[in-house]
Amino acid sequence: MLKINLHLRLISAVIGCSMSFIASAELVLVVHPSNDASLDAKAAQRIFLGKESKFSNGNDAIPINQGPDSPNRAAFDTDTLGRSSTQVAAYWSKLVFTGKGIPPKEVGNDAEVIAFVASNKDAVGYVDSASVTAAVKAIPLN
Repeated sequence: MLKINLHLRLISAVIGCSMSFIASAELVLVVHPSNDASLDAKAAQRIFLGKESKFSNGNDAIPINQGPDSPNRAAFDTDTLGRSSTQVAAYWSKLVFTGKGIPPKEVGNDAEVIAFVASNKDAVGYVDSASVTAAVKAIPLN
């Protein structure tokens, strides 16, 4: 009986890991197709934390965040910004309170990020790679 229980736990663990792997999104940065700036995860981190306001080509950079309840937002905060969403919110609260910054504009989902970026040559956002359309240029984060 103990051996069967152990096997069931092992199978459940393998299935659970597989499901979380399948559910995890591969995020990419998206910019307007005409944006020729070089952009990587470090540059995105600086832009989304308000430490940089321009792309490498000198054009203004307008970061577009997804809403606080978005799983893509949580993944971006953790993987790219290196902070939890709670830490990012606290960081921006401090900057706003001291008058030293304005947090990125927020939209609801991948489709809204793509629509905003497609209509604004200075915008940069992030979406699940599966959501990318021809209206934007995708830049890998890794």
